[in-house]
Amino acid sequence: MRWFESLRALAGQTAANLWRHKLRSFLTMFGIAWGVASLALMGALADGFRVGQRKNWEQIGNNLVALFPGKTSRQAGGQRAGRPVRLYEENLDAIRRQCPAVAVVAGEMKRYGTPVASDFNSGRYLAVGVGPEYLKLRNLPAGTGRQIAAADVEEARRVCVLGHSVRKQLFGDRGDILGQWVRINSYPYQVIGAMAEKDQNSSYDGWDNDKILVPAPCLKRDAPPSAEAHERGRLGAILYQPVSVKRWEEARGQVRRVLGRIHEFDPEDPTALFVADYVELAELFDSVYDSTEIFLAAVALVTLSLGGLGVMNTMLTAVTERTNEIGLKKALGATSRRILLDFFLEGVALASVSGTAGLCFLAVLTTAVNSLPMPAFFAGLPVDTRTALTAILALGAVTIVSAAPPAWRASRLTPVEALRFER
Repeated sequence: MRWFESLRALAGQTAANLWRHKLRSFLTMFGIAWGVASLALMGALADGFRVGQRKNWEQIGNNLVALFPGKTSRQAGGQRAGRPVRLYEENLDAIRRQCPAVAVVAGEMKRYGTPVASDFNSGRYLAVGVGPEYLKLRNLPAGTGRQIAAADVEEARRVCVLGHSVRKQLFGDRGDILGQWVRINSYPYQVIGAMAEKDQNSSYDGWDNDKILVPAPCLKRDAPPSAEAHERGRLGAILYQPVSVKRWEEARGQVRRVLGRIHEFDPEDPTALFVADYVELAELFDSVYDSTEIFLAAVALVTLSLGGLGVMNTMLTAVTERTNEIGLKKALGATSRRILLDFFLEGVALASVSGTAGLCFLAVLTTAVNSLPMPAFFAGLPVDTRTALTAILALGAVTIVSAAPPAWRASRLTPVEALRFER
């Protein structure tokens, strides 16, 4: 009976060791899987906020810079400080001629609280005078009908495009409004289009849903903000787009020098012109998101490294438990290189299977998240090629570093030492 008790105790010890080995392997695989998934997830999360922010700004315009009248804070050209700076239509021609880094420039003429009425309702809205160049800069597509064309501007036709909220207020739930007439400042205008509803979260002059667009000459003629605006073409703002993002600073310097020379202010005067620079904001936010992505990736890399240490410990334990097996293989003719390769591939397989499981989990998670309606400033979890390659390369590096030491230790054992080893 004593030998039976010893055999049962040995079997129990073997089963316990097997379960401990399985538990260690599971925890190791989970650490690797979560490390790989979190590394890619952090990159996708930062990209989601970056893309969402850019899409939000693209609702205003792509690579848009807006200049507004200001007041000088420095003396320049014999002029006193504290002098107001005004912008006029004639400034646009000077910018076109003298600023090669500027691709498109347009003036902005607006009138707040313009009375608008239909046969069903009325209200006061922001009327914006637009033209082809302005519409190239601002993202104001017509959801139904058409947008104001060059011929409308050249012939000063009394046509208009309604913002979504303006349409709802003036026409309610009525169907086709194209061809209907509204009265803007008591003048009849024909509706040629209506903008789709915008889920807008940033603007420099109000929500586009609450605007009504008309040809710029019509606004200047029928509802001038002031006598000066009618006579000299005074603008509320100048909008421009650089030739490319790389030439953004060059364009900014050229525009400020041209306007400074015309209006006799120091181009470096920070208050002479107020600026809404969406190119600069995009660059700033990109740097913030890049820093955040690096920090989150570092945290995820630490998690992945801990998983790699788990692989190393698991393999070192396996080397210890299989020392007699290693000795027997070497005694039967196995070379150190073969032992090294066997254990290295075993560690690589353990880490690779874990990493693949992590990437599969990431794919399921991102697909589920991206199928949900996205809030403003967030575009989901886009896992691009760069993010995936970064995760795979990090997994490869951790795999090699964690699998190599145990394999090397196993290959360096001699048959005599291995066969004499007792656990």
